[in-house]
Amino acid sequence: MTKDLTTSNLHRKNILNNNHALKILYKKLSFSGIMFENKYRFTKKQVAEFFEIDERTVDRYLENNKLEFEESGYEIIKHNRLKEFKLSYVDDMNVVDIDESIQKAPSLGIFTFRAFLNVGMLLTESDKAKQLRSLILDIVIDTINKKLGGNTKYINQREEEFLSSAIKEHSYRQEFTNALDYYIKPNKFKYAQLTNKVYKSIFKEDAKEYKQILNLNSKDSVRSTMYSEVLDLISSYENGFAEYLKNHFQTKKEKLRLSEANTLFDEFEKLTNAIYEPLKEKTRALMASRDMAFRDALHEKLKNYITHLTPEEFDKFLGEKSMDLEERIIKNIDVFKRLKDR
Repeated sequence: MTKDLTTSNLHRKNILNNNHALKILYKKLSFSGIMFENKYRFTKKQVAEFFEIDERTVDRYLENNKLEFEESGYEIIKHNRLKEFKLSYVDDMNVVDIDESIQKAPSLGIFTFRAFLNVGMLLTESDKAKQLRSLILDIVIDTINKKLGGNTKYINQREEEFLSSAIKEHSYRQEFTNALDYYIKPNKFKYAQLTNKVYKSIFKEDAKEYKQILNLNSKDSVRSTMYSEVLDLISSYENGFAEYLKNHFQTKKEKLRLSEANTLFDEFEKLTNAIYEPLKEKTRALMASRDMAFRDALHEKLKNYITHLTPEEFDKFLGEKSMDLEERIIKNIDVFKRLKDR
């Protein structure tokens, strides 16, 4: 998927919130900032010189994108903070006399590294900015690939909550398929049809559509690629509908036809919509947003739910607490043994 950083605020925010990629970018660029209040800072003059543009061009971008730059760390300092910055500037730049424009300034606009990158992602008048955008995209992709061994298919399994959700989902899934066996007449289509109705109710796609979007092959397990929150909601849905089927079977005192079960699901969906709607909204947003950021996959039917990820979201899947499923199983082997002995 082509990502135009000059026009997409979503892609810019996803990059600026990926602290793992930003650390690599800072080392790669070797563009020394001034350490001030535990962050590297850059003056407007430094930014303009790096991109080989006039400072007035920087001013224009600041004016046209004021809120975005403030969110990425640009600020105007004055009074005591400005005095402290001037001292930091002298120390870091290793000069005796501070730049005259900074020395006499009653206030000064300074950029964090994130704000500096923000300039580069928006700037269209600079060849260096274009080169920077290419480097940024390469490093973001490389950061994720190195962490995941080049495969984002199972990035969902790296979060701490996935294993417990997958275990519970497996149990509830068994209850659901048992209910279809016990309460619906034999029909080879009942499992696929009713499972797809669950999927479409929650995230508007059936299993085939979902596989195409994530480029899964026919043998790939759909649920093995789903985030823990999605699995939790599917478990709740299937458990609730299994009970709904049971109640109607007990009233009718005979197995239901598949057409009747489909009608019952539509009734169940309407009855529970007020309960599930907030959870469905949340699930659609995180699925669409995470898959866009991590898997470069667009859920067309969920595109209105897509938003940028927070630094915490990136850390959940790429940070120290994230690990692949095999590592997590080994780490929690004692838990599995206790579950087996129950």
